[in-house]
Order: sequence, then structure tokens, then C-alpha cells
Amino acid sequence: MHILIVEDDPVVADVLGMTLEEAGHFQSTAHNIETALAELKHNTIDAVLLDINLPDGDGTRLARLIRKNHMPVPILVVSGNASTDDKIAALGAGADGYLTKPFDRFELLANLDAIIRRTHGHSSASVSAGNLEVDLNRHLALVEGESLPLTGKEFRIVEFLALRKGSVLSKTAFLSHLYGGMDEPEPKIIDVFICKLRRKLEIAGARGVSIDTVWGQGYILRETEAVGRTQASLPNSIDDIEIDEPVTKPAAKKLGSAGRGQMPATL
Repeated sequence: MHILIVEDDPVVADVLGMTLEEAGHFQSTAHNIETALAELKHNTIDAVLLDINLPDGDGTRLARLIRKNHMPVPILVVSGNASTDDKIAALGAGADGYLTKPFDRFELLANLDAIIRRTHGHSSASVSAGNLEVDLNRHLALVEGESLPLTGKEFRIVEFLALRKGSVLSKTAFLSHLYGGMDEPEPKIIDVFICKLRRKLEIAGARGVSIDTVWGQGYILRETEAVGRTQASLPNSIDDIEIDEPVTKPAAKKLGSAGRGQMPATL
């Protein structure tokens, strides 16, 4: 995930940044509202960690501007202001959560993961598609309960697809999610990752789920209908279909005027 830290205290910003990087996230920092808006405009940001006291205004103003511009990015306020009024103001401005300093780093990461999940419509830390389960807390992808042998970047792609199940994701979005704007390779690397993922899912026996290509746009994780019959049970040709001849052909019954045009109760 690419997290934007909006914090004017460089020491606090560095600590938050190290915490996020240790958890496997990418992070960028903005020290005021203007810089934060520029970051949100030009980069794919997965969440915002927002301080209330900023040099060019109250942090709730940034939250209002984000929501006014219809940006769906989740916002977690991290502030030393512990008053109820401050919390109400921040949540009313569009923040998704409020964490009071000081806090444990695991508490920060748990709150951050929760608001990101909820933003994408997932109340649980586990996202399922077919018999594929993506455990966002343990950073595991499982098929029928068995863990898939994924690299770090392969899991990040599965995580990204699962959180946005049913949405088309561009290669640019994948690159931002994987590399955070730093030393990004050519977009074709995403095709390679997707090809390897499809192969691993196939080997593991994944059913009811597919990673589909949307030409010119990107990739999408879809939950497909389960097939009720196996291929072996289907006839090979029309000649293999047996049709039972009726023993006796029943005489046709005439409908009276009252029954004409009426559908039978059962078929």
C-alpha cells in the first residue's frame, strides 16, 4: 500500500514512515495541506495519515477538501488532540478513524488496515473469491486452506486485486502499489506477474475465481459461477444422447372457455 503521511513534525513523520515501511508499505510525506493535495492529485494513494495541527491550516480542512473532490481515499487522523470535540470535528469532516498520540505501532497498523478494508467494502480481514481466500492480516493467499507459494510482490498483487474485487485495475495502479513511485520497471512486468499468478492458482486447484484481462485497461479479479457438472459427465456429441421413446402418447385435452389462455399451476 502507498500511504501518505501529512505531518509537519519531521521526527514524528520519520517514525510513522519507518513503522509503515517495516510493515511492507510505501510512504510519502507532506508537511502541509497544499503539498498533500498535490500528492493526492499526482499519485495513487491508498490511505492518508493526517495530523490535525498543520502550518497552513487545520487538518480537518484537508479532510473536507478530499471529500469535496470525491476522493475515496481512507483517512486516519493521528493527533495529540484528545478532546471529544476534536474527534467529532475530524470524523464529521470526512475522516474514517481517529487515533490519539501516543499509540502503539501495532495499534496504528491495525486501525489503518481496518479503514482500508472498510473503504473497499470488506468488514473482515479475509477476502474470498471462489475457493481462494486472501488473509490480509497474515499476508497469506490460500486455496482450500493450503497456502500458495507466493513471492512478496505476487502477494501484493493478489491483495490489491482482492480488495478491489470486480474492479478493473490498470498497470499504472499496479506499479504504484508495488513500487510506490520509486525505481518503477516497465509496465510489462505486470503481465509477467499475472501470468505466474494464474499458473500458481491453476496448479493449486483454484475454482470459481479468475484473473481476467481487460484489453487496453488492465486486469480484474472475478468470482465465477461454480460448474455443477464435471466435463466427464457431458456427452461428447449429439449421437451419445439417449432419448427415451414415450410408451403411450396421451390424448390431447380440450380446454374449455374458462381455461383458455390460462397457465397451468405446475409444469
